[in-house]
Amino acid sequence: MSVVISDEYLQAAHLSAPELLQEIAIMLFAQQRLTLGQASHLASMSQYRFQHLLASREIPLHYDIEDFESDLAALTDAGHA
Repeated sequence: MSVVISDEYLQAAHLSAPELLQEIAIMLFAQQRLTLGQASHLASMSQYRFQHLLASREIPLHYDIEDFESDLAALTDAGHA
């Protein structure tokens, strides 16, 4: 699925397209809608860098076994594609 956001909105928000994706990833992670792996992938960042970004915003990690298994399955599936 593709979403098109007008440059007008990006300029109004003073964000670049990658910064907007990071903001969306942070929001979805904070709402526990994406795992750490999913959110860091959406933000086009390593999990390590994304964790630092979360820490800078004082957003706690909520990464449990279920999240780990989900990320592991996604990586396994990606390797077979």
